[in-house]
Amino acid sequence: MKRIILRVDFNWPYEYRIEKTLPTIRALLKNGAASVVLITHCEKDGKIPHLNGLYKYLKKFFKNILFVEGPIKKMPEDFFNRHKNRVVLLDNLRFGSGEKNNSLAFAKVLASWGDCYINDAFAESHRNYASIVLLPKLLPHETGTLFKEEIKNLSRFFKPQHPFLVIIAGKKFATKEPLVSRFLKSADAVFIGGAIGNTFLARRGISAGKSKIESVKIPKSVIWNNKILLPEDWAMRNSLILDAGPKTVEILGELAKASKFVLWNGTLGLCEKGFEYGTKTFAKELGKSKAYKVVGGGDTVAAIRKFKLEKNFDFISTGGGAMLEFLAKGTLPGIEALKEK
Repeated sequence: MKRIILRVDFNWPYEYRIEKTLPTIRALLKNGAASVVLITHCEKDGKIPHLNGLYKYLKKFFKNILFVEGPIKKMPEDFFNRHKNRVVLLDNLRFGSGEKNNSLAFAKVLASWGDCYINDAFAESHRNYASIVLLPKLLPHETGTLFKEEIKNLSRFFKPQHPFLVIIAGKKFATKEPLVSRFLKSADAVFIGGAIGNTFLARRGISAGKSKIESVKIPKSVIWNNKILLPEDWAMRNSLILDAGPKTVEILGELAKASKFVLWNGTLGLCEKGFEYGTKTFAKELGKSKAYKVVGGGDTVAAIRKFKLEKNFDFISTGGGAMLEFLAKGTLPGIEALKEK
């Protein structure tokens, strides 16, 4: 029986990510793994905490789980002679610089904990980090159940059925520009909303009040592309655009009902500050659409779960940046690393 190192993404908030990863862990235990060693990072409010809270939460599912607290070190030779636990949680990968610096020495420390490696952290696989791209070079490796599910569902958008509607919102246009460029070629309509929508409005000469306008360069061929749709109305406070208005949501809802494929990334408003109308109402409207519907992005998925509208989607991606990069490029550093023998 083998000891399996399972790279998971249990970053905060971790409840949904754990829920999605449980099938992988349970399948490994059922199929005779001697132990499953969980490795993850976690950041909360800009800080890197110990994973005691995560350990307590995981005990709901695995009563005999063992937590190895403190910076990760090479596994003691007699560790599994002293501990018979079949599920082991190592502490935060981001203690120290080895993980982010893609350190081979740190990858070798991680490799000492198992006989083989499985990556089930799709949401982290756009990063060139030691546990993502170096660890599979050191051990026999495989793709996890959740990871495969992500690739299967997101890959459908490379050959979408039409009409195909894309909603890209949120902030930081630079992180979403490759996706916009790709889907301007394949989608029938690309709605730009949220904070990046304010930038597009301003570039088209429409007042966005005192809303932050990004200084990023956006080609006029993108700004004025006839596939680009922008908000028609919005909610404001203190001269800031903070949410999509009812006319905009109605238009989006009608487009979604007429579509066969819908892809959504980014909230339509500042949900965390109470401006939920646009996001919540549109998510409800999507329930009336017979399209194949996928949503992703941390803030967007958190809002969907808060509103208890998960049933309105065919697939909810755990990836934010990873989802965007995979859809734009068709691969990720973590995927390429798993291809190597």
